Amino acid sequence: MTILDIAIGFSVMMGLLLIGFPVAVVMVAMGVVGGMILYGPVLLQSMGPVLWGVQNENVLTAIPLFILLGELLLRSGIADRMYGALALWLGRLPGGLLHTNIGCCALFAATSGSSVATAATVGTVALPSLTERGYTPSRSLGSLAAGGTLGILIPPSVNLLVYGSLANVSVGQLFIAGIVPGILLTLSFMVLIALQHYWRPDDVAAPPEVSRSERISALRHLIPPAVVFSIVMGSIYLGIATPTESAALAVIVALLFVWREGKLNFAFLDICFRQTAKTTGMILLIIAAAFTLNVTLALGGITGAMSGWVEGLGLTSIALLFALMLFYLILGMFMDVLSMQVLTIPIAVPIIVAAGIDPIWFGIFVVLMSELGMITPPVGMNLYVVQGVRDDNGPFLDVVIGAIPYAAIMILFATALILWPSIVMWLPESIMG
Repeated sequence: MTILDIAIGFSVMMGLLLIGFPVAVVMVAMGVVGGMILYGPVLLQSMGPVLWGVQNENVLTAIPLFILLGELLLRSGIADRMYGALALWLGRLPGGLLHTNIGCCALFAATSGSSVATAATVGTVALPSLTERGYTPSRSLGSLAAGGTLGILIPPSVNLLVYGSLANVSVGQLFIAGIVPGILLTLSFMVLIALQHYWRPDDVAAPPEVSRSERISALRHLIPPAVVFSIVMGSIYLGIATPTESAALAVIVALLFVWREGKLNFAFLDICFRQTAKTTGMILLIIAAAFTLNVTLALGGITGAMSGWVEGLGLTSIALLFALMLFYLILGMFMDVLSMQVLTIPIAVPIIVAAGIDPIWFGIFVVLMSELGMITPPVGMNLYVVQGVRDDNGPFLDVVIGAIPYAAIMILFATALILWPSIVMWLPESIMG
């Protein structure tokens, strides 16, 4: 199969997606119909074992567990108290409650693993206080949309699980590799907020006076997410649990916290399990569809053709990564995160490995670029989520304008990762060798 054939096929897929076809339907259609036309019945003989193996892959069992973990913490009221506690400590920094938005998103991201859930949860809790205090709508909404993107970088992350499955790399190493970039990106967002404050401060009401003892007492509300994160990462780091087993342990601990809050009842569990099943079904359907397409790609030798074409361009590894950064930036404007991953990772990973780039590093890079897609219109999911939770029905442009500075920070941060890959690789190499 030639590069022209690949380009035509990719263009057809993008066209079908842009006119509204579900991504799973498009991938199955291209994989099965296109494969049957090109290769005949041999396709079916290859596809059955692959799909069976995918649905029985142990690492994918962690996906519903981490989604359930986020649902438990989201619906138990723990996030509300967590925001209040952080507001007492971060609300006095230059930029006030905007720092609390970022800090709470980062902390909630360390337990939920979902950007949409993080943005929706923290946005629902934070917006009433932000509006009451008089913060500029664009800055408030932009910080919430951007803070929500931390949900797929800071471990545990469902998207890192998906990458690990598609790229066949260690999920544990991916989780550990995401810690330092996640912390640095969080701090970068907070620096941006401080600079915006000094450039043009918001005219907001002063925060109420709170004694030091009250602030220290409020720290107890940060215990649940801290314990859950420690269990997940600690069990993986110490080698006593796989990512799936660590997710199960975290769910058990989360259930204990929910019980302590007095929320553990049938109605609560029913809504958590139903939402988990819906989200998991959607994710696994897309993954199965992606592997259906991958069988056709493998039979056609497309990965080898793409690798040879890229090698023929004579690009250095850094030039290749900048080209991929531009590619993902444009793709993120029109596709959701999961679609971007399942369509590009099976082809991109062999190319970057052939160029001498570590697939663990590339996993963090891809997730970072996917984060950027969450706040770039017209299909930036977090922009719509944050717009949906505001009460004043203000213009959507407020969210877009507020998110633009954060998008610029993320582009600069991705550039820093390309130029200094040790930002990502130092911790996993130190811990896991």
